[in-house]
Amino acid sequence: MNFVDFLKDKAFSVLFVVLSSLFAVVLMNMLGVGAYAAGFITGLFLLGQAAALGMEYFQKKTFYNELFQHLEKLDKKYLLSELLDEPSFLEGKLLYEVEKTTNKAMNDEIARYRLASREYREYIETWVHEVKTPISSSKLIIENNRNKITLNLNEELSKIENYVEQALFYSRSNSVEKDYVIKQTTLKELVNSSLKKYSALLIESKVHVETSALDKTVFTDVKWTDFMIGQILMNSIKYRKGNPFLKICGLQNENSVTLIIEDNGIGIPKKDLGRVFEKGFTGENGRKIAKSTGIGLYLCKKLCDKLNLGISIASNEGAGTMVSLVFPKSNMYL
Repeated sequence: MNFVDFLKDKAFSVLFVVLSSLFAVVLMNMLGVGAYAAGFITGLFLLGQAAALGMEYFQKKTFYNELFQHLEKLDKKYLLSELLDEPSFLEGKLLYEVEKTTNKAMNDEIARYRLASREYREYIETWVHEVKTPISSSKLIIENNRNKITLNLNEELSKIENYVEQALFYSRSNSVEKDYVIKQTTLKELVNSSLKKYSALLIESKVHVETSALDKTVFTDVKWTDFMIGQILMNSIKYRKGNPFLKICGLQNENSVTLIIEDNGIGIPKKDLGRVFEKGFTGENGRKIAKSTGIGLYLCKKLCDKLNLGISIASNEGAGTMVSLVFPKSNMYL
């Protein structure tokens, strides 16, 4: 706030004071008041008005400068009213009250949405746990009655189970920090857990799996990492081609350990490769080969960011895809 802008805003008030002073001089001259006395009275009046104007400018300049300084420093702009002191002039008091009222209304609205979101997330988590029971029962029935039809049903049930698991982890993905335990494990334990979980689907899809150099120690949350590896395996199965092959290996680096999962599937078109971690992006393959949700890799990227892991993907269309999970070495994990 500068003085020129302040004067422009007060232009009508200043003009009125000047015209009133001129009128007073003319009136006093008509009443026979001496020029010296008329000038003294008018000057005194103008000096008082100037002082009042200067005081008003100082009060407003101090308040609004402080207001904009706080606004510039805040990451969450809506907390501005919490940092303001109530000003001494009326216009500022009104603005202060408006800020307080709107901030309270916004906080109440946010609280309602948070409550609704939490209740919905709790419902989804409960539903997921409940629906897993009939899925497991159906798989058991299929296992005891194996034929071509039931094997096809089993593959579809595996897809349903994967989508259900995606829903569960998606609902929890915004609060990973409240539900994770970092502990020491090995790449072998992580990979074997996921391979065992998807063994039936891998066998039915005739995917040949080769593992090597998985004796590397890492620090991570087993549950969340198992989910991410599972999503990568499901993509390899979903986008496989003739004589499917899956190679899983570990790589020891100076400051990290990398888990590499490579397949010989249909690959990803170059134009889609940069967007595979975007939410809801299915790409050309997702539209042509399978009904894809575009959620799996998005969740993997989001969870990696939460757990401070790295994830990257490389692919040649028609030749296969390679996904790398990077586990950094850090004393923070210890």
